[in-house]
Amino acid sequence: MAGLATCEIAVIGAGVVGMCVAHRLAHEGHEVVMLDPGVPGMGASYGNAGTIADYAVMPVGSPGVLRDLPSLLFDRDSPLAIRRAAILSLAPWLLRFLRQSLPGATARNAAAIGTLIADAGARWADLATALGAQDLLQARGCLYYYETATAFAAAKDDMAYRRQFGIPVDLISADELSQMEPNLPAAAGAAYFPNARFFSDPGQLMARLAAAVAAVGVRHVPQKVLELRREVGGVVLEGAQSRVRAKRVVIAAGAHGRGLARMAGDRVPLETERGYHLEFEMDTPLLHRPVCPTTRGFYLCPMAGRLRVAGTVELGGLDPRPSPHRLEMLERGARAIFPDLPAPRRSWLGFRPSMPDSLPVIGPSQGGGDVLHAYGHGHIGLTLAPLTAQIIADMVAGREPGLDVTPFRVNRF
Repeated sequence: MAGLATCEIAVIGAGVVGMCVAHRLAHEGHEVVMLDPGVPGMGASYGNAGTIADYAVMPVGSPGVLRDLPSLLFDRDSPLAIRRAAILSLAPWLLRFLRQSLPGATARNAAAIGTLIADAGARWADLATALGAQDLLQARGCLYYYETATAFAAAKDDMAYRRQFGIPVDLISADELSQMEPNLPAAAGAAYFPNARFFSDPGQLMARLAAAVAAVGVRHVPQKVLELRREVGGVVLEGAQSRVRAKRVVIAAGAHGRGLARMAGDRVPLETERGYHLEFEMDTPLLHRPVCPTTRGFYLCPMAGRLRVAGTVELGGLDPRPSPHRLEMLERGARAIFPDLPAPRRSWLGFRPSMPDSLPVIGPSQGGGDVLHAYGHGHIGLTLAPLTAQIIADMVAGREPGLDVTPFRVNRF
């Protein structure tokens, strides 16, 4: 093993949250090392729907999900499913999830998410400019697509609830929808979020962010952290080839955060959602903006030279083997919308960090501020990365964050 390296701050994780944290801290003059065994940004940060979801105020758990949970969990074609091999290990998490799906908890969790997403679009516009990635950020809004009159009628209450949080949204008719997206089949209507933004190539965005992180002097150590322990003079991170001692450590390891948190003395009920996408290559995009057929649980995302179909929730741990049925379900659902799609050229499986209340963990360890948590963002990690970086930078500098971070504390359960 190589000798002990030292630094001021070590960030564990090189997804979009970890890179944004490292970038922000380095810009504020801190010496930062980033540890991750993979290529920066090439996990869930690359494979997502590419949307800055500043409208996604609703937690995964809600009274509606609670009502439909038996059919959702045991229907193989459900947008929310559990891998059967993982049911027993998921039982404690599921019990917490059920409690967080009650009406009072849902309202509290939605309010907390609302404080986080309020200015996500503006933060990403500023960061994209700093990264030279303005060409990738598209300001064309996003659509929730309702295939039936029943679903469209039910959307009125949902959208009224979102407006309470200051989220601009318009319910549009079938005719208005066909003018906006003429290639979509006829539907009952849609919800249009005009202020939403999306990235035309998340992979390119991650590459530019990684280059910017390197340019401000952040060193990437390509290793997995096998042990985290506090010692006199700092926190030591042990890997297979080297050791790093840092005055402060930020755990930004996404779905891998639970084990690292436990090493720091914090028990966090973090589980893993296995997320999928398929990509269909095409010269001319079929859509002008991301579209979510709400009953199908995925997004149709126009990206550079391709249509990405991304989404669904499959609870089931970090097993790297994809579920063929989930990929088949995505393709079948995409062809229900666009029957003439070519054969898919690429498929992908990645891991989202999922908390029972859909709120991230942001803040100090119970053992002290020498370890800070920054993970658990679920479906909105891309959306919340710049804000998370700001909160962590404020904590490192001893500044008060600009919002109440109590709902995101590590010991809330």
